[in-house]
Amino acid sequence: MLNKIKCLLVIATSLLAINTQAQDMTVKLWDNSSAPHSNNLTGPEKDEGEVRISNTTEAVLYIYEAAADKATGQAIVICPGGGYWLLAMGHEGHELAKWLAENGITAAVLKYRMPNGNVQVPMEDAAEAVRYMKKVYPKRDKLSQVGISGFSAGGHLAASTGAGALEANGDTSERALLRPDFMVLFYPVISCSPKYFHAGSFNNLLGKGYTEELSQKWSPDLLASEKTPQALFILSDDDKAVKPINSILLYNRLKELGKPASLHILPEGGHGWGMKDSFRYKAVWQQTVLDYLKHINQK
Repeated sequence: MLNKIKCLLVIATSLLAINTQAQDMTVKLWDNSSAPHSNNLTGPEKDEGEVRISNTTEAVLYIYEAAADKATGQAIVICPGGGYWLLAMGHEGHELAKWLAENGITAAVLKYRMPNGNVQVPMEDAAEAVRYMKKVYPKRDKLSQVGISGFSAGGHLAASTGAGALEANGDTSERALLRPDFMVLFYPVISCSPKYFHAGSFNNLLGKGYTEELSQKWSPDLLASEKTPQALFILSDDDKAVKPINSILLYNRLKELGKPASLHILPEGGHGWGMKDSFRYKAVWQQTVLDYLKHINQK
């Protein structure tokens, strides 16, 4: 019996090792003491369960390198969602990154700092992550495209990076001027309009009591310009948390600008499904992403 228990423990440990396979690189970009702006949060990160964390005070990239025999030359910075008060690092971060790497796309999961009402903080983290992958990453010479992806509030962060939110608000640093080459946005928060917006995300990003004028300065659909890259949107029609109109507004703006964009609205699924196996359209959206990345890589 003892040997059987030991055997089961070895198997369980092996499975755990497989499920928690470490990334290839971990890169600390900066923290509140070294970044341009601080979120004024202190103390340790908080474990919110289900591989979610809050009270983040440092920006870190967890890089999963593409399988050598499948490498496409593409890389994606991933911004997990969480309403700008926590980060869903599991099903909207590490799990996606592992899957992308297995399919030839280098993926960098960004643990960004919570804004705590300091809007520049996550924006600087995401822009610096793109800059790192384009300008510093040791294997950058093997990359032909560096894109950005995000879920929900992370989608807002990704779209804001693509739309040049920092530059539009007066930042002329290299990171603010750089753009990702493409965006892959999952049920993203976009609009600042009271008719459509996700109030919690904007409250956490801008601080409660923010003005309409301030919110418009950080709304990707209003900031998008000729510099904004092409985009893929994937969301569910029955999303009650972040209304589908958010994606539609940015999609329409990109089309007005003459930018390539692809909008995929799935019949159902609500909000926050990410890499969850319980989402019935998981295989559909995964194939959509791979097809899209292959398509834009041929141009």
